[in-house]
Amino acid sequence: MKRFAIVIALGTGLALGGLAAQAKLPPPPPKSDAEKAAEAEKAAAAKAKGAELLNKAMDKAAANYQKNKAAGSTGSAATMTGSK
Repeated sequence: MKRFAIVIALGTGLALGGLAAQAKLPPPPPKSDAEKAAEAEKAAAAKAKGAELLNKAMDKAAANYQKNKAAGSTGSAATMTGSK
């Protein structure tokens, strides 16, 4: 009898859980102009920082290429790739 009661309780819990999973959340409140401006400013700052990091990486790669190009291509492939 206990086993039957446990099975019924689990089945009821699963059924109610399935119904609760289909419930929709209310829509978020609309953003004010100040919130929109702050979000746009934050996105612009992130974009500028990303561009700065990209330019820095490209300059470093170009300097590395120029340095290795000046060294000549007489070395083996292992020394050209930096493997030891």
